[in-house]
Amino acid sequence: MTEATVDGGTSTGYTTFASQFPQPTREQWQELVAGVLRKSRVIGADDAPEHPEELLATTTYDGVKLAPLYTADDASPDPGVPGLPAYVRGARAVGGALDGWDVRQAHADPDPARTAEAVLADLENGVSSVFLHTGPDALDPAELPRVLAGVLLDLAPVVLDPGADFAPAADTLLGVFRDRGVPADQVRGNLGADPVTTHARTGTAPAPGADLAAAAELAVRVHGEFPGLQAIAVDGQPYHEAGASEAQELGAATAAGVAYLRALTAAGLDVDTALGLVEFRFAATANQFLTIAKLRAARRLWARVAQASGAAASGAQKQHAVTSWSMTTRRDPWVNMLRTTVAAFAAGVGGADAVTVRPFDAALGLPDAFARRIARNTQALLLEESHLAQVIDPAGGSWYVERLTDELAHAAWAFFQDIERAGGIAAALDSGLIAERVGEVREARARALATREDPITGVSEFPHLTEEAVVREPCPARAGGGLPRVRHAEAYEALRDRSDDILLATDARPTVFLATLGPVAQHTARAQFARNLFAAGGVDAVEAGATSAVDDVVTAYRDAGAPKVAVIASSDKLYADQAAPAAAALKAAGAAYVWLAGAARKWADTGADGFLYAGCDALDVLNTTYATLTAGGDAR
Repeated sequence: MTEATVDGGTSTGYTTFASQFPQPTREQWQELVAGVLRKSRVIGADDAPEHPEELLATTTYDGVKLAPLYTADDASPDPGVPGLPAYVRGARAVGGALDGWDVRQAHADPDPARTAEAVLADLENGVSSVFLHTGPDALDPAELPRVLAGVLLDLAPVVLDPGADFAPAADTLLGVFRDRGVPADQVRGNLGADPVTTHARTGTAPAPGADLAAAAELAVRVHGEFPGLQAIAVDGQPYHEAGASEAQELGAATAAGVAYLRALTAAGLDVDTALGLVEFRFAATANQFLTIAKLRAARRLWARVAQASGAAASGAQKQHAVTSWSMTTRRDPWVNMLRTTVAAFAAGVGGADAVTVRPFDAALGLPDAFARRIARNTQALLLEESHLAQVIDPAGGSWYVERLTDELAHAAWAFFQDIERAGGIAAALDSGLIAERVGEVREARARALATREDPITGVSEFPHLTEEAVVREPCPARAGGGLPRVRHAEAYEALRDRSDDILLATDARPTVFLATLGPVAQHTARAQFARNLFAAGGVDAVEAGATSAVDDVVTAYRDAGAPKVAVIASSDKLYADQAAPAAAALKAAGAAYVWLAGAARKWADTGADGFLYAGCDALDVLNTTYATLTAGGDAR
C-alpha cells in the first residue's frame, strides 16, 4: 500500500506488481520480433523491416487481416453494453448468468421408438430443449405425438427442422400441444419454417404452400394462439457447409432474415412483432475467435436491420449455434470431441442463446447413445464445472475480438448489400451469385486444405493408419441439387477409403520406400514428415533405416520389394553429396517415381521427380503417388 499526493492532498491506494516495472514500448516488441525472425531465417541477418510483425499476420477468407498483437491503438467502435442495441455484447443484460444457455440436442433418427427413448434420455441428463429434424430424410412428422409422449412440454421447448414440409409438421406439433392441454402461454420453441434454406439446399424455389408467404401465414396464425412460440428459422448452415466464409454466412443469413421480415409485415404483423418470431441458426467452428466474433457481429447486423426497418425497441437477435458439420471427420472421429468442445465454448462466449453439439460420430451416420451422452456432457462441463455462462460477454473489451467483430460486421454487411442489389436472397440463389461467391472461397479453402495450411488433426496431420474403424448405421440421404454440402476432410478420406480397398484386395496397403541417407539423426525429421504426409492418404512407408552409402539404400530398397515410389530423406549436408546418386540408383533399381523431402528450388538438379516440403500440395503428391503405384494394377 502506498500514499500518493493528489492536488495537494494524500490518498491511500494500492500499487500493482506490474506497475513497478518499466512499460515496454511497441518498438521494443518489434525489435524482439525481428530478432526471432532472423534466428528462424525468415528474414536476413541484416534485414530490419519497419513492421516485422506483419510477417506473422494471417488473413481470413474474408480478407480480414489478423495481427499477432493488438493494443488500445487498434480502435473499434464502442460495442455498447449487454442487453442494449446494437446487442454486440449480448441480447440480454444479464447474459447467461442466471440460467446459462439453452442446451439443445438434435435428433434425426427416422425410428420413432429410438428417437423417443433418446429424447427422454437427453432431457433426464441435462438437455433443456429438443431439436427434431423431420421429413423424408429423418423423422416422419406424423410420429411427433409418439416421440414427445413422455416430454413435459410446458418445461421443454421443442424446435423443428422440417425442411419443405413445414406446414404439416407444424400442424402436427400444434395438435400435440392442444391435445396435451399445454397452457398456450407456456409453449416455447420454434416450428422451423424456413423455405429459404430449402431453396438453398435443393436449388429449387419453394412451391406455393411451402414458400415465404406460407411461412408468414403460419407465423401469424401461431402467434395469435401461442404467443411464446416462434415459427421462422433463418439457417446460415447451408452457406457454411457449401464452403462460405464467416462474413458470407452472416450476409446470406441477414438477407434471408430480411426476406422473412418483409413477408411477415406483408402478412399484417408490425415490425417489432415480426422480429420476435425469427430465430437465427449459425455454425460454430473450432476457430474459436472467428466463431465468437461471428455471433457478436450477427447481432449487430440484425440490430441495424431492425433500426432501418423502424422497429421501436426490439432487434435483439435470437441465436442458435450448431457445431459445424463441415469440420467433422470420419477418420479418427474421436478428435471431433475436441473440435466440438472448442466450438461449443466459442458459441457460449459469443453469446448464443441455444447451443447444439453434434455427436462426434455425426459424419459416420446415426449417433449411438455414447456419442449423444458425450455431446450433452460437453455442454454440461462448460456450464456446470467451468461456469462459462457466469461471466457476461467474457470476450468483451478484448482489442482483438472487438476489432475482429467490427471487421466481420463490415464484410458481412457488404455481402448482404450485394445480395439485396441482386434482388434479394431468392434472386441471388437463382442467379448463381451466392453459389459463385461461395465457390470462390470453397476453392481457396480447398487449396489451403491440400497444402495443409489448414491442417485437420487425425486426417491430414497425425493420421493413424491402423486405427480401428468406427461404424454407425447410415443416415437417410438428404435432398440435394442446390449448394453443395462439403466436409473439409473429404478429399483425404477418399484416399484413405481407396487404401482400405487395396488392403482388402491385396492384404497390403499401398507402400512407398523411404530412402533414408546417413545415420538416424540426419534423416529422422524429414523421414517422419514424409511418412505422415503419405499416411494422410492411406499410403504406408517402409524405411531403409540408418545407412552409410547409396549402395546400402539400394539393398534396403530391393529387400523391401522394390516399391514403385521412393522418397529420399536426409539432411541438406548429406543431400549435397548423396541425393543425386541415390535418385539415379533408385531409378536404376526399378523406382518409377522418386520424391525428395526438401525444397525444389534448392534440389531441382538432383534428378528427383518431385519434392515434399511444408506447404506443398499434399493431395497432388498423394494422387501422383497412387497413379504411379497402381499403374499396371499393382499397388507396390
